[in-house]
Amino acid sequence: MSADRTTTTARAWAIARRDGMVLGFTDHDATLAFEGVSFRPDAGLTARAVVQGLGLSVDNTEAQGVLSDDAITETDLMAGRWDGAEVRLWEVDWRSPTRRRLVFRGHLGEVARGNGAFRAELRGLAEALNVPQGRVFHARCSARLGDALCRFDTGREGYHAEGEVAEVEEDGARLVLRGVAGHDTDWFAHGRLTLLDGAGAGLGAAIKIDRPRPDGARLVELWAAPGRSPGVGDRVRLEAGCDKRARTCRLKFLNHLNFRGFPHLPPEDWMVAPQATGGRQ
Repeated sequence: MSADRTTTTARAWAIARRDGMVLGFTDHDATLAFEGVSFRPDAGLTARAVVQGLGLSVDNTEAQGVLSDDAITETDLMAGRWDGAEVRLWEVDWRSPTRRRLVFRGHLGEVARGNGAFRAELRGLAEALNVPQGRVFHARCSARLGDALCRFDTGREGYHAEGEVAEVEEDGARLVLRGVAGHDTDWFAHGRLTLLDGAGAGLGAAIKIDRPRPDGARLVELWAAPGRSPGVGDRVRLEAGCDKRARTCRLKFLNHLNFRGFPHLPPEDWMVAPQATGGRQ
């Protein structure tokens, strides 16, 4: 690369959230525009050099910046609105943006924040190659409720419900709901709670336990609070969960024909400590 080309090269980032919002950033001192995106120099985002390897290694890099009210805010980060956002990075000649080269494409990974700044891990397209392949032989089901292997229709009547938040405890990790009745204890355990309105509308969390109360309300405890805690009066949606046991598949979902586990496999103790299970048969 010539010296002149080096002095006229800038970096430009485009980050697209899953809700369709797109932001552009550049380390140049003036706004650049291409690909239908305006890349701003004042948004407080910088990046480390892209690390790229040969073969199937995962390309990775890191973006860091200052939290800004009109760009990436701490509120949005805590709410998870930037989780999994698509990221593209170009090297561009700021004199003529048509002269550019796409050097990275991937998604946001883990985001850390503090002291008015944030740091985000960027994961390249090869990250998908880390997903385990092949069949898992386990006593419990390997499918996800409602996927192509499970084939259960999660929209069926009785497997979801809507209610209203009556009380909020532990910063949103425990909720008391009104309007959810007629379901057994832990019917929604292992399922998902989604906020339908309020400041956190669209956010969700996994359900740990849910229990009906004598007063007709329902106590729901989450594994982790949503990024934005719901307020009293907010509407939520509950979706039934599956613990992946054969009994649950057969009795709760009436879907045993599609069960993807092996419930009759001997436990691990049968191999490593046969005396604990009465010896090998």
